[in-house]
Amino acid sequence: MYGIFMECWDIFKQYGGNGYLLALFVASLIYLLIAEKDNRKRLVIAVAPLMVLVGFFIPLTRKVYVRVLSDGGDTYYRLMWLIPIGACIAYAGCKLFMNHKRIGLVAVSAAIILCGSLVYKNENMFKAENAYHIPQLVVKICDVIRPEETEPRVRAVFPSELLQYVRQYDTNILMPYGRDIIHWNYYNAVHEAFENTEVINAEELLEATRQAQCRYIVMHESKKIDVPLEEMGLTLVDNVEGYNIYEDAEYVQ
Repeated sequence: MYGIFMECWDIFKQYGGNGYLLALFVASLIYLLIAEKDNRKRLVIAVAPLMVLVGFFIPLTRKVYVRVLSDGGDTYYRLMWLIPIGACIAYAGCKLFMNHKRIGLVAVSAAIILCGSLVYKNENMFKAENAYHIPQLVVKICDVIRPEETEPRVRAVFPSELLQYVRQYDTNILMPYGRDIIHWNYYNAVHEAFENTEVINAEELLEATRQAQCRYIVMHESKKIDVPLEEMGLTLVDNVEGYNIYEDAEYVQ
């Protein structure tokens, strides 16, 4: 049970990004539980989110979720989507400003200034290349490996620089880890074998990808590997702007 709780805690931290949002959310919940006198409003904006949050951390909730849904282990974090974090914080900020104008002005202004960032300084900001507002390279790669409408979803390994864009384009392409691993650096066998080494050990990589049921491996042609993947039984499907797309025949059903 403790292990399941810690998994939920890790998901919670990853969901909160740099932590400012979660800190503001918890502070907002506490403030609204005390300051909101309208029971109906307090129930919707404070009590209900708190109940969902507490339920998220209960190990039994995760066990039932994983048992009911086939991909429950990968999607449990979506329960957090039920919590109106933005609405809670915004309402608490407005409530604080209305009840205590001077203190509220200072507190809300400080929260916006200290917890925010200039979006245009982000390294991932670039001129749109298509209607999806993601690199055209990702679109091309996904078009090669995406399943047909009658086929099941596929799982593929992508290099770190492409991780965040894949499922924005096609949710039928799954990955053994997401962009959050870059910031939180949690352990993942596939990531360990694929990214955390100067020279990839092909045998270790395939052992990890097959365990994770990955059908495709997308790898830049400059990436060093001890044994070419073609010699390990994989098929080079295509090369898209310097990225090799390999299909694992061992996984193809």
